[in-house]
Parts: sequence; structure tokens; C-alpha cells
Amino acid sequence: MKSTIIYIFILIITSTTMNAQDFTFPFGTKLTNVVQKDTTPKKIFVLGVYASAVHAKWTDVNGKLLVRALAVASEPCIFWKGDSLEAKQIIDKINLPEKYGKLIPVDSLNGPSGRSLDDNYLTPLHFTRNDAWLCDLVPHSCKNSGQDSALKRVYDKIEGLPKYSIPEIPKTLATPERIKEILIELKKSQTDTIILLGDQPIKYFLSQLTQNKYNKLSDFVEYGKPITVSIENKLYVVYAFAHPRQTSKLGLSNIKWYNKHEEWKQKFMKQ
Repeated sequence: MKSTIIYIFILIITSTTMNAQDFTFPFGTKLTNVVQKDTTPKKIFVLGVYASAVHAKWTDVNGKLLVRALAVASEPCIFWKGDSLEAKQIIDKINLPEKYGKLIPVDSLNGPSGRSLDDNYLTPLHFTRNDAWLCDLVPHSCKNSGQDSALKRVYDKIEGLPKYSIPEIPKTLATPERIKEILIELKKSQTDTIILLGDQPIKYFLSQLTQNKYNKLSDFVEYGKPITVSIENKLYVVYAFAHPRQTSKLGLSNIKWYNKHEEWKQKFMKQ
């Protein structure tokens, strides 16, 4: 019994001290946390879900498609806009022997959330990137089911490729410890205006600070209308919006939220 307790304690310590660099992308690049680099005071604080990644198409030595898109490196900055040249430079640094084929940037999957952030949120609110402190509930990329299937179907069957370990999307997107870290960033930003992108930042951040008054986007009476909340004895204006996946029709999305956001955007940009 005593040894079991010790083992569980070790697991807990390991899980809480593990960081992004304990993980590795396919082809050998280490994961990194993607956080705000410019820590000067800002006008607005943006909270998303989890960091994205640089994606590449993988072909064999004859140019035959092996995988349409794989996450192969952490994005170079938070809410990266997917610059094609920058993506190529990052992918070219991956040491892939010629016999294993070639990696080619997938422009459509590199930076769509970053482009959406500018087009669908900051610009309508008359802010720029320089005005924003950007943050995610999970500060690194995570493996989704599509990536997992592609890796099992192709990558895992080829001998000699580097081992990989990509973290799964956590069941709880922000632990109490992570919320404290986000609050530290919010305080450092010196802003009094917050943008929440989607249900998850509402559920895992705002609801924890408002006695569960707001748990999802539909709890807000009017889409895009800001509310005022008190966080650690300071008043903040909070905008809650649909996630960039919805507002830019990325992958599986809900046309309801796309339409609501378009209505808000057109109305707000006229002001």
C-alpha cells in the first residue's frame, strides 16, 4: 500500500512539472511553449484555447503523397499568421534524410487562426497586433485525432524515423495553477479589456472567476456586447466571441456563430 502511494505521488509530481520541451514532433523537432513575446503594456488581452503548429505535406522520394498535413513544429509566435517564407525556413531546418521523402509547407493550415484574429476581432474593434497581449489556455500545440490517425497509418510503419510524443488535448484545459499563470499575464498587460475566443476560455477561465455565472457563449444575452466583471478587485470589459474556427469557417464549424459574428462585425465597423 505504501509503495502504491509513493508511486501515485511521483506521477503527480511528474505531471505538474512536465513542460512542452518534454515532447517531440514527428521528424524530431521539440515542442515549445508559445507565449507573448512583447511584454510592454497593452490595450487588450486576448485569450484563446491552445497553440497551433507549423504544418507540412509529406511526400515520398518519388513525390507521392504520404500525408496531406502533419504538425511538425511549434508555431514561431502566438497566433502566428502563417507567413509562407517563415514556414519554409522552419520546415527546411528539419533534418529529414532524402530517403524518407520531402516536407512541404501547407499554407492553408499555417496561421488561419492568426489571420482570423486580425480580420475578425482586432480590426473591427479598431485594434492592431501591437495593441494586444495574446494568450492561450494551453500554451503549446496538442495532438488531435486526425494527426493521430495519420501517424499510425504512415509514420509509425516506417523504420528509422525519430520517435515522437505529442501531448493530447487535456480534458481540463486550464487547471487552477494555469489560471493563476494567465492572471499574472493579464496583470502584466496592464489592460482593462479582455477578448475571449470561444466557449473554452469562457468555461475554463471566466466562469472560474465569476462564480459560474458565464459558462458558455450562449450565456451572454447579446452576441458581441461587452460585459463588465471584477477580477482580483479590478474591473474589466469582457468581449466573448465565437472561436476563429467558427468565424472563418475552419474545418467543422457552425454557420450560426459565423452569421452572428458577421452581423456583429458589420454593425461594429460602422461605428
